[in-house]
Amino acid sequence: MSHAVDSIAADWTAVDLAARYGAMPLSRIRLPHDSDPATEEDVVDIHDRENRLYELVDGVLLEKTMGTYESYIAMLLGQFLGDFIRQNNLGILLGADGILRLAPGLVRIPDVSFIARHKLPGGKVPRTPVAALVPDLAIEVISKGNTAEEMQEKLRDYFEVGVRLVWYVDHLRKQVRVYTAVDQEQIVGIEESLDGGDVLPGFTLPVSSIYAE
Repeated sequence: MSHAVDSIAADWTAVDLAARYGAMPLSRIRLPHDSDPATEEDVVDIHDRENRLYELVDGVLLEKTMGTYESYIAMLLGQFLGDFIRQNNLGILLGADGILRLAPGLVRIPDVSFIARHKLPGGKVPRTPVAALVPDLAIEVISKGNTAEEMQEKLRDYFEVGVRLVWYVDHLRKQVRVYTAVDQEQIVGIEESLDGGDVLPGFTLPVSSIYAE
């Protein structure tokens, strides 16, 4: 799937959006106000003016949703991962407002993302509002407002650009869906442990630790 910016968004209808994203609340979707598609500048401008996060897909802005509990889970995962990453000097960890340009016209914001140190330009964390970095691990904490169609498209996007490992944290079922490819899924239940695979060798985390309040 190509995400080069073009005029496709201006021609989208509510029917098109429903077919692509399922029963997503229309309040989460911002279409261009004119014939031009939305851009990264719109993502940054809305964040600065309204303190709201939007992802950019094919010229359309999709609001990033996260409630209090989802934020708590993401921060907890960040703490576990961050300790391991720092101790082993592996790279950096970004939180739920770490805006990433995965490809031209494609901006995604994982709830947690790990980026290996060798990917950082000059070994430094970019100072730009939207960094052109592809994470090695992308984590999404599934929120009530997320649709299956939305998350499947996001999964395709991640692996298309080179993400190596994706975790979908499903707190309603108290499990984590682990992907090493779009069609390679492993469900890790609350009695089992996550591991970092080839991305974070040696990292393990009991799933029960995520839900131990």
